[in-house]
Amino acid sequence: MSTLDRICALLKAQGKKQKELTDYLGISKNAFTDWKSGRITSYTKHLPQIAEFLDVSVDYLVGRQELGANRGKGVQIPVLGKVIAGIPVDAVEDILDYEEITLKMAAKGDYFALQVKGDSMEPKFSEGDVIIVRKQSYAETGDIAVVLVNGGEATVKKIKKRPDGIMLVPTNPNYEVMFYNNTDIQKLPVTIIGKVVELRAKF
Repeated sequence: MSTLDRICALLKAQGKKQKELTDYLGISKNAFTDWKSGRITSYTKHLPQIAEFLDVSVDYLVGRQELGANRGKGVQIPVLGKVIAGIPVDAVEDILDYEEITLKMAAKGDYFALQVKGDSMEPKFSEGDVIIVRKQSYAETGDIAVVLVNGGEATVKKIKKRPDGIMLVPTNPNYEVMFYNNTDIQKLPVTIIGKVVELRAKF
């Protein structure tokens, strides 16, 4: 069975239409017809999104895995005790533990986990909690991000962007908001290394 045969069989089994898939992928409704005719083979670059839409693995779609073989399994990511400027996250040796994320989540980016230190983000995050972080160099106002400032250890704060700079906002009212203007951001520097996407509280 080819990859396209598997996709078509899954669509039928799940009662989904080809147009639902093309809408999900943000491509022309005629693209599927072109794929099936062999005129174009661009569907391969969409396999992670197709797998997510159909709730299967890419390995199943391409014939490397049986259906359901990945159920209940996930991807292990390291829990880091600290992140310091100048050291790539992948090279940090201060690994405290490992957390598991789903294959579906893993398909959406690169992740690491970080153990919270201090109480500046109480009551949202407590010391010892573990946060799941998607690696990215940007964040929007309202996001909670992991930020490196002036070569120090990473801090976790809510982001508030302003035209003249960025505010790092603690959720604990006993701590002051930190503001860095656009010059500070470049010179210190102030670098966003990831967005917090999940909290795993420890009891």
